[in-house]
Amino acid sequence: MKRTGPTNIHLRLLIKQLKRVSRQYKAPVWRRVAELLSRPRRQRIEVDLSRINRHAAEGDVVVVPGKVLGSGELTKRVTVAAWRFSKSALEKIRRVGEAITIEELLQRNPEGRAVKIIS
Repeated sequence: MKRTGPTNIHLRLLIKQLKRVSRQYKAPVWRRVAELLSRPRRQRIEVDLSRINRHAAEGDVVVVPGKVLGSGELTKRVTVAAWRFSKSALEKIRRVGEAITIEELLQRNPEGRAVKIIS
């Protein structure tokens, strides 16, 4: 069978935008995020808040190229950018830090400086 990639049009546009910004600003972090989002749905990344809390430091900007789930607690003030958030994860992140979409982070920081990918 022919590989078709994601069928969600919004995800396709995001991947295209990530690749374009990666080339334009010579930022390999966005190329990697695009590759991880291009995976089949079965292999898409899901990250619990406990993992973000374990690997992120206070004030970090974290990108999750997939879905953030609400298992665990977030005790550090971090900015989390992801493709999707569960309702409980969104509530817990907003109590302590900031939850934004990958598009918003791309507009704020097109160079991709000081961005951690958690997968």
